[in-house]
Amino acid sequence: MLVSELSPAKLAGCLNGPGLYLSVGPFLYHLKSNLSDVVKGISILYRDFTCSESAEFADFHVVLQRRQNLFRSFHREVTVLVDGDSPSVPLPVNQAFALLEGVLNWCVYSFAHQYFIVHAAAIERDGLAAILPAPPGSGKSTLCAALVHRGWRLLTDELTLIDPTTAKVLPLARPVSLKDESLEVIRRFAPEVVIGPISPNTVKGNVAHVRPSTESVRKINVSSRPAWIVFPKFRSGGKLSATAVSKSHALMRVADSAVNYSTLGANGFEILSQVIDGTDSFDFEYSDLNDAIAWFDSLVCPPAVAETL
Repeated sequence: MLVSELSPAKLAGCLNGPGLYLSVGPFLYHLKSNLSDVVKGISILYRDFTCSESAEFADFHVVLQRRQNLFRSFHREVTVLVDGDSPSVPLPVNQAFALLEGVLNWCVYSFAHQYFIVHAAAIERDGLAAILPAPPGSGKSTLCAALVHRGWRLLTDELTLIDPTTAKVLPLARPVSLKDESLEVIRRFAPEVVIGPISPNTVKGNVAHVRPSTESVRKINVSSRPAWIVFPKFRSGGKLSATAVSKSHALMRVADSAVNYSTLGANGFEILSQVIDGTDSFDFEYSDLNDAIAWFDSLVCPPAVAETL
């Protein structure tokens, strides 16, 4: 069953009652919430994802609920529990959906160490993946959202999962997180974009999420071979620049962006080395999204990958 097959009332009743089992790539989340923004966000942004009303097992059990502040009755807060423990302090109730998305990420990078996890976006074209590691403020998510609205498949916006047995990228295809001016940039760039509830005044600013394409979600179980590693940087008014990065420097920089490189030890090094050996890497500065997309569309399959196709 798809989330879109549930009426708003049915979805709300499920979340506020026994919970909704939501399948996201290799993970099954059991979600419960009595918050309208959570219901609205799931209805809008996860409409193409598979769900069920019951399951024998879930990887993570997540509960978001409204909490009334006893000392300031007008100040409503939301609390979150993951498997009975709280990974976050209470936040204003109007930040509930951003909190949910953050907690879904937290579940993965805290516990899914069966995968090599990189703080990076990832997109796919013709079966080949481009991995975009970058710190906050680099324009990674804005660029990712723009590429997805110009024909690339969304694999992930935030956490790139690499299967250690195949060295392929496993899709999550969850909504793309944008903040402040990036929201307006994407609205102008892609008027058809669907954006969920805005969570105002978070530690990252005003945050909202872009719905992944139906095609991206439909292929959520189709992994991709890494072909390019692109370190993006938005520079207002600057010229597009793409500079090759050596494999040794690329390995060190991706290792810095990896969530569990040290946790995996020697296995982490072996997995990352395999990815680096098969990819071309670039430092990439951009200002104009159309120019950036034209550059990504011109990428050529690396020889190491072409030999295996």
